[in-house]
Amino acid sequence: MKNLSRLLLAMLLVFAISNSNAQDKNNPWQIFIGANAVDAYPSGDGGLFSDTFGDEYFNAEDHWNILPSLSTITVSKYLGNGFSLGLGGSINKITKWGDISTNPDTTNEVSDLSYYAFDGIIKYNFLEGTVLDPYVGVGGGYTWIDDIGAGTVNGTVGLNIWFSENIGLTLQSSYKHAFEDYLQTHFQHSAGISIKFGGVDTDGDGIFDKDDACPDVAGLAAFNGCPDTDGDGIEDSKDSCPNEAGLAEFNGCPDTDGDGVPDKDDKCPTVAGLKALAGCPDADGDGVTDGDDKCPNVAGPAANGGCPWPDTDGDGVLDKDDKCPDVKGTVANNGCPEVSEEVQKTLNEYAKTILFDTGKSSIKTQSEAVLGDIIKILNEYPTAKFTVEGHTDSVGSDALNQTLSEARALSVKEYLTGHGVDEFRLSSKGYGEGSPIDTNNTSKGRANNRRVEINLVK
Repeated sequence: MKNLSRLLLAMLLVFAISNSNAQDKNNPWQIFIGANAVDAYPSGDGGLFSDTFGDEYFNAEDHWNILPSLSTITVSKYLGNGFSLGLGGSINKITKWGDISTNPDTTNEVSDLSYYAFDGIIKYNFLEGTVLDPYVGVGGGYTWIDDIGAGTVNGTVGLNIWFSENIGLTLQSSYKHAFEDYLQTHFQHSAGISIKFGGVDTDGDGIFDKDDACPDVAGLAAFNGCPDTDGDGIEDSKDSCPNEAGLAEFNGCPDTDGDGVPDKDDKCPTVAGLKALAGCPDADGDGVTDGDDKCPNVAGPAANGGCPWPDTDGDGVLDKDDKCPDVKGTVANNGCPEVSEEVQKTLNEYAKTILFDTGKSSIKTQSEAVLGDIIKILNEYPTAKFTVEGHTDSVGSDALNQTLSEARALSVKEYLTGHGVDEFRLSSKGYGEGSPIDTNNTSKGRANNRRVEINLVK
């Protein structure tokens, strides 16, 4: 049995060495090498939760069997989420074997007995990636004292103290409960050095994959293993122009003309321009790029190709806004002339002289001259609108006078529109005898009341 135990230990050492080059992204392999101490006083023979369990746990002088040389080794493989699987072996020399069945204050002295153990463990680490790395574990194995062996179930607590990413101190204590009466349940404590290994560098850039943000592409340590193809100090993943050296302020893109607009967004990349115009120049500052400006040295609106709008009639209203571009007007009237009170008065003086056949709406021929004068005035104000109004005296019935006034107003309107005045500018209305301007008691007054007026629509 001794030879078998030693063979198992030798196989474990070979296994550890052969896997020292195991490859995985997370450096998963850990080898623990150290010394162990075996303590069977008291180990709970009175029951796992008896009052004597763990009594004098730290009394190393009286109860611990310590083999100070290399006496334990464990190789473990990280599984993920804090769990790892380990296999280990240990040897020791037993000279003190605690016995609580007869006298708790005594310790059985024994001859040098060989102690061999081969154990498996599943560990859970609470604080991965920290300097202080505590863990717990459960497992089982087989333990021999000389030629007597038995299976055990083990519970373990431990602590890794990492000095660097790969090397640390490990302290561990296991409770090993034997399945057979002839092998007493006991504690096994260990202390030693742990080494983590097995990381790979797929892209060969000197940065292990576990730390390499770009494990399949060679890169720089400054960028966690990611490349900077154009060498501008900005890693490719953050570089909007990874193949052209550029500036950090433009996410790695160049600005050839130095106008503050990166070339990729600059419509005129070789000529300094304005950001508002996508990097193109605007010599006259009218908001139209020189390439699109028909008058690049004179400011003008984009709607007119960068050239200023003309004011043909010189009335201060640009032709584009001037409703009467060929006639000088006022700004208030959109470039058209305004009808003054004097013009309005003149219109009505002319209109009063329009003559009709007695009792009819037909205009007498001699009124054509004055109607021509009225047309000239109306054409001077092409956007103004007017109402032709008819009035009568009080002779005759109201209904007859109303009908006559309407007919005469309409007759004048139709004459004017028939001689060049736009129809949309004129309307007509009759007031009958209801709006006299003089007395109807005299012939002169009645003559004044029989009239046509042309009034501006305001």
